[in-house]
Amino acid sequence: MLSGVRSQIAIKIFGDDLDVLRSQADLLRSKLAGIEGLVDLEIEKQVLAPQIKVRIDYDKAAQYGVSTSQIMATLQGMVEGERLSQIIEGNRRFALVIKLPDSARNLEGLADILIDTPNGKIPLSKIASIEDGDGPNQISRDGGKRRIVLSANASKRALSDIVADIRAVISNQTLPEGYFITLDGQFKAQEEASKVIGLLSIGSFLLMFAVLNNRYKSIRLSLMIMSNIPLAMVGAVIGLWISGQPLSIAALIGFITLAGISVRNGILKISHYLNLMQSEGESFSLSMIIRGSIERLSPVLMTALVTAFALAPLLFEAERPGTEILHPVAVVIFSGLLSSTLLDTFLTPAMFWLYGKKASEIALSNMKTNEVF
Repeated sequence: MLSGVRSQIAIKIFGDDLDVLRSQADLLRSKLAGIEGLVDLEIEKQVLAPQIKVRIDYDKAAQYGVSTSQIMATLQGMVEGERLSQIIEGNRRFALVIKLPDSARNLEGLADILIDTPNGKIPLSKIASIEDGDGPNQISRDGGKRRIVLSANASKRALSDIVADIRAVISNQTLPEGYFITLDGQFKAQEEASKVIGLLSIGSFLLMFAVLNNRYKSIRLSLMIMSNIPLAMVGAVIGLWISGQPLSIAALIGFITLAGISVRNGILKISHYLNLMQSEGESFSLSMIIRGSIERLSPVLMTALVTAFALAPLLFEAERPGTEILHPVAVVIFSGLLSSTLLDTFLTPAMFWLYGKKASEIALSNMKTNEVF
């Protein structure tokens, strides 16, 4: 509702002439109608109401010595009424208002209204043309400028892709001088939220890396643990693609949650490898890595299975009311955990075997130093 429109997309055309605004809106609507996934496309409704239009001839008004403001004040007083006094009848009060009778509220009646001039009174018809017409029942403005709105929603396609197509159409729209188009709607808030979540995600990853590096005193071990994040992201992206879900705010929140869970799985394995070498006298060998991986397989699988069972209602009942927001979160976490658990079972031990010997020695020496102090 920040845009003043309830739809997901609001296309606002600004300008001075209402007829030009409507014609431009009709033209733009015909071009946008072919965009796939764009539904409920409609122009802001305006009902034409009958009006009597008074067009002042400024040259004639100047000849008679009458200003435009004086004419407008006279018309306003006669049509809307001018309060002269107040009548009190017992406990009731009535305003005494003088105005044109209903019988005179027509072309002839307005033409005969007398206007004061320095040389006497003259009828309005001497300095203005009066004609029948029609006009909109309301004039909408944003920032003091007249505008008309095309509203639309997105369906069965990512909102960001639809907005990109709309922007391409708008860029090719030729407008009269002084007219311009803005794109607004609920998607604006989504774009801003996506930027904030993106920045927070970067900050979270940096803090995660700082904590891991402080714990193990090894950049290599920290990167090994954080390599679980892309392993989880692979499954999450595939899950979104299979389910046909767009990259929404809910999906981004799911990615952040998934990153934390996947890093935890990496910590479980790397920490257990180090613990076997420090506390149980194991050497850096393939047998030690296999033993540590098998011993940590149960808690990793338990985490994945419990999470999967908890997310099952959101995964398989996406059409039920109330699940439309949490369903993308469930898809991301479930599919990401699936790929992370499978790939982490093999890749983390392999990376530790190939690149972890020197890093584990540094980490163990630091752990022994901390125990001494």
